[in-house]
Amino acid sequence: MTKPAPFDEMLVGSDAFRTPYQTYGSWFSEQDPARLRKKAREAEEVFRVTGITFNVYGREEAAERLIPFDIVPRVISAREWTRLERGIEQRVRAINAFLHDIYHRQEIIRAGRLPVEMIARNEAFLPQMVGTTPPGNVWTHIVGVDLVRTGEDQFYVLEDNARTPSGVSYMLENRETMLRMFPELFARNRVRPVSQYPKSLRQSLAACAPAATDGKPCVAVLTPGIHNSAYYEHSFLADQMGVELVEGHDLRVVDGRVAMRTTQGYQPIDVLYRRVDDDFLDPLNFNPDSMLGVPGIMDVYRAGGITIANAPGTGIADDKAIYSYMPDIVEFYTGEKAILENVPTWRCSDPDALAYVLDHLSELVVKEVHGSGGYGMLVGPAASKKELAAFRAKLTARPGNYIAQPTLSLSTVPIFTRSGLAPRHVDLRPFVLVSPDKITITPGGLTRVALKKGSLVVNSSQGGGTKDTWVLED
Repeated sequence: MTKPAPFDEMLVGSDAFRTPYQTYGSWFSEQDPARLRKKAREAEEVFRVTGITFNVYGREEAAERLIPFDIVPRVISAREWTRLERGIEQRVRAINAFLHDIYHRQEIIRAGRLPVEMIARNEAFLPQMVGTTPPGNVWTHIVGVDLVRTGEDQFYVLEDNARTPSGVSYMLENRETMLRMFPELFARNRVRPVSQYPKSLRQSLAACAPAATDGKPCVAVLTPGIHNSAYYEHSFLADQMGVELVEGHDLRVVDGRVAMRTTQGYQPIDVLYRRVDDDFLDPLNFNPDSMLGVPGIMDVYRAGGITIANAPGTGIADDKAIYSYMPDIVEFYTGEKAILENVPTWRCSDPDALAYVLDHLSELVVKEVHGSGGYGMLVGPAASKKELAAFRAKLTARPGNYIAQPTLSLSTVPIFTRSGLAPRHVDLRPFVLVSPDKITITPGGLTRVALKKGSLVVNSSQGGGTKDTWVLED
């Protein structure tokens, strides 16, 4: 029995365009393929000249790569986006409430809705945060919620990025490039803008300033440095917000505040948007060998002298075992059923689930609980017998380190190739800003696309590319 074709977001049949794509489709049909090929080369050159690259760890040669960009946009209707927005906001509210609860009274565990071992044995849970309340009670200031689609009205949350979600610079550069390459498209299509994101980010961070702030909040971006895979984004966002980009050696604790070195001496920082992992944030409280963080910053933080965004300890909400409880978490803290569904998930720490996964390994996607970037995962249907055997041994040795999910038939959006349009699988990462009084969701987000035919892996580190994402006005 042949599998049905994946849902095509652009086309109905072979040549009719779905409603959101009709205006774009009319324009595309009028275009000379040679002109589009030329524009695609120009777009690649723009990315090269601008320096929009990422670093690939573990590769000595050509470690810095250009992220492939596809000139065919992904188009989402106003109706589709309204539902997604509601579901994303509900989920982010629940994640914030969950994080506050597990570092305080742990009501969800008392109520029997989450097993205590999900927290007690979790390396992402930070005992140093127990009893701490971040300024404004905001834990996840910036969230990326990864979504996949399997049908006309079928969207699933693939994972939550509550620690340090990346990719927003590519969303902004993708739009800028499309505006430059095809200005006539934006005259024909009423596309909601994304350019306000850096301004919204700065306002949202400033709104989370601690009580110790005197006057206009001082915001800075903390980067591990130029060798980090997302360094381009760190410098881009600091520049766009008009704030300082700092490294750990630029900062020190002065009179109970975290201060950065300036030509006028040390200036206190109120809000630090950190792109450094928890373990490297403070050598006095975490990894003593860290050269990336600031000695004593956690003591200042717990005393209310600085806002760290995102809050230390938020990584537990990224945990893929915790993810499997998200429908319960959403219902527990909001009193509502989750608007956006989870992908069905087997926790391999459970013996019955492990037995099922081992029996069906060739049909499933298996992921590390703390994995990211497409590393350490198995796509069963695409794996060789040797790869399946090696992964079976890993699973048996450390079952609690993995979860498994069915292989979804992800939707496709065409990419532009030399021979015309060709469908490729996509996901979507909308970006969410949280402040004490509001949640702001940028219309669209980063669409990542698997450039290899049939591939389900969209991560740039694994050969994926990106697209501009359009949310249409009503």
